[in-house]
Amino acid sequence: MKSKLLSNLEILDYVRNHNFFKDSDNLKCIEIGDGNINYVFKVSDNNSGKSIIVKQSDVYLRSSGRPLDINRSEIEYNALISQYKNYPGSVPKVYFYDKEKSVIIMEDISSYKNLRKELKKGNIYNHLSDSLSEFLKRTLIPTTDYVLSRKEKKLNVKKFINPDLCDITEDLVLTEPYFNYKDRNIINKDLIKYVEQNIYEDKKLICEVLKLKDNFQSNSQALIHGDLHTGSIFVNENGIKVIDPEFSFYGPMGYDIGNVWGNISFALANSLILKDKRKNALNKLLEETIDMTIFKLYDAYDKYIKNEYFKNELFKQTYISEVIADSFGYAGTEIIRRDIGDSKVEEITSLKDRDKRKKLDILLINFGKYLILNRYKIKYGKEVVDYINNL
Repeated sequence: MKSKLLSNLEILDYVRNHNFFKDSDNLKCIEIGDGNINYVFKVSDNNSGKSIIVKQSDVYLRSSGRPLDINRSEIEYNALISQYKNYPGSVPKVYFYDKEKSVIIMEDISSYKNLRKELKKGNIYNHLSDSLSEFLKRTLIPTTDYVLSRKEKKLNVKKFINPDLCDITEDLVLTEPYFNYKDRNIINKDLIKYVEQNIYEDKKLICEVLKLKDNFQSNSQALIHGDLHTGSIFVNENGIKVIDPEFSFYGPMGYDIGNVWGNISFALANSLILKDKRKNALNKLLEETIDMTIFKLYDAYDKYIKNEYFKNELFKQTYISEVIADSFGYAGTEIIRRDIGDSKVEEITSLKDRDKRKKLDILLINFGKYLILNRYKIKYGKEVVDYINNL
């Protein structure tokens, strides 16, 4: 299949033809995306100040030219519609979708800032724990079998089948950091033996990761974002906006939850190694986000699930406990894959001092292992925060 990408000029013509602006004479188009699998443009009117985002998917990865299922654009569109319906305002509003051209036109969220960069700067908003946990509460359980009819849920599973992007996760997150069969892991040379002994040769750890991988592949529990890191979350004083759900599919809720918890941990770990003033606020943020999410999972169960048959208290406790354990486990796999795998995060790569970087790598490896191996034992955010601080 050939690429059908639009140029900047073609995007301007496209927007004009669809009448998104009353005055189309003073429009400008700039590319603002830096991702590997999509092209993102901002189109704005110099006179009115109005702007929109145009996102187009290509049939190839930008970096390698590897073919990728173009259906991910429709999946992203449907995921945004679902998330907006369940939690209005938490994701960009979609104005238009063109399936033939794989184009989504949506709200411009330029007034919001990248959460990863904000946490790195120490800008921790008072509402953040509540906003993150509220997004998880309102977008996950409402898409399960216990809220939707059995038929609607199964049709949704079919609609969100996403094999290419799931394959990326199954490899880069849940396989290669523990079994480097493609030789793509990027490891500090001072730590090669440490990683071999503490990751590659740790049979108990690999067994637990394989359980989490099996759960990811087989548990069509809820509609998840699938790539919910702090680079996909934007924030300002009014709340959050979550973007880029092209990895969405029906999978375990704990994968989304764990990705949020794990990515907050990167900022905290960076702060602990640097011994800077962000530490206390980030400790509080991680602890509160974990505890609020757990509380809101139970609250969501009671609020959204109406069928009396499912209101069995023992089942509710078992169900939510499994989700919580999954969440800690997937937080651990996110932490380890970002440290060992080939898709790093800024909180790690920005540390140029060799000794401090080595300390950060070891801290993250051990923290990730702790979360995976103890996921059924951990009950509260304070246990997690105490552990990483003691490391």
